[in-house]
Amino acid sequence: MMGSACRMKYKFLESPLGRIEISGCEAGVHRIKLLEKMVQRPDSGGSHQASFSGEELEGPEETPAALDKCAAWLAAYFHAPETVKDLPLPAFHHPIFQRDSFRRQVLWKLMAAVKLGDTVSYQQLAALVGKSGAARAVGGAMRDNPVPIIIPCHRVICSSGKIGNYTGGVGVKAWLLGHEKRVKGKWSD
Repeated sequence: MMGSACRMKYKFLESPLGRIEISGCEAGVHRIKLLEKMVQRPDSGGSHQASFSGEELEGPEETPAALDKCAAWLAAYFHAPETVKDLPLPAFHHPIFQRDSFRRQVLWKLMAAVKLGDTVSYQQLAALVGKSGAARAVGGAMRDNPVPIIIPCHRVICSSGKIGNYTGGVGVKAWLLGHEKRVKGKWSD
């Protein structure tokens, strides 16, 4: 089945970062998209709930399983991040995952190697993929990541310790890293 033949379905999720759109086809998730720039709001002490509005754009037929799995994974990430390691990952079907490439290797390696609450530099990630001089190319792969949060490009920071850029905005990246640090802190008690 060629990528262009995919019949896209959409699922929406309200999150602490605003509305998230999950799109995909029967074969898997294509994209996770933050629909609005996050408005800095005071931390409401964990009372922000991720709620689902499962409005489909193509009538009431059921959403592909991968979209439901993806939404469940994201909801868990926002509410009980320590549980996501035990959740099944949705299938991905974005063209970037259809053939082997440096970008795909970098994204898979990042997902496998850099756990919740940890960070890695662009350079370290390049070295993990066996291309230690390719920090810039790693940045490009992060920019092209079609499934942020699940493939945690927000965990990739500059060697200097600076947070670096993020497609969703630096505020979102800082929020995600802070969210994970809080969780990690709870575990180490």
